[in-house]
Amino acid sequence: MLTLEGVERVYHEGQPVHALRAVDLHIDSGDYVSITGPSGAGKSTLLNLLGLLDVPTAGSYRIRDMETSTCSAAMRGAIRCRLFGFVFQAFHLLPGRTALENVELGMLYGGYRRGRRRRLAVDALERVGLGRRAAADPRQLSGGEKQRVAIARAVAAQPQVLFCDEPTGNLDSTNTAIVVAMLRELNANGLTVVVVTHDADVAAEARRKIQVIDGLLNESR
Repeated sequence: MLTLEGVERVYHEGQPVHALRAVDLHIDSGDYVSITGPSGAGKSTLLNLLGLLDVPTAGSYRIRDMETSTCSAAMRGAIRCRLFGFVFQAFHLLPGRTALENVELGMLYGGYRRGRRRRLAVDALERVGLGRRAAADPRQLSGGEKQRVAIARAVAAQPQVLFCDEPTGNLDSTNTAIVVAMLRELNANGLTVVVVTHDADVAAEARRKIQVIDGLLNESR
């Protein structure tokens, strides 16, 4: 489904910094992949390239049979909106908006009519076990509940791939276990999941484990 071939990412900030070097990676539909490695190794760069938040300096990135490295910014945005969901360490929820409204906002630019956005948001909150908290302001929610709302927002539009960047980084062990169980269930229901994490227990859940060191990938299963 997602294929990187010979991908490099170089940042030119004074001296060139090679964040990724000659990366080859194929991710199939339904995969559950963890990406680990030390800080600055290239994990987030890899996730950003896969999620079309960044573009390679060299090499090829295909989604199915479509080459994306030459797509316009508008086309990458359209693909991102249609195919991908994102969960980050920071919850990025808007205070003063209910949990339900925060989930709806994730679909605002996807061309969904208001009624459908509401139905999908309600269903997504039910999926993460927070239907009863739909009217709550994020300031009334625990850290674990906030992350579950963020996951609901990411999956409400029924993406094909969920990208998670340190999704448990702000959570205690109890809420980490809840989020990990949620990701496991989403994957079991057919969603492709790619997780960047420093947490060995979170990484262990994945069927495929990729380590990034100095921009180079090493995979174990």
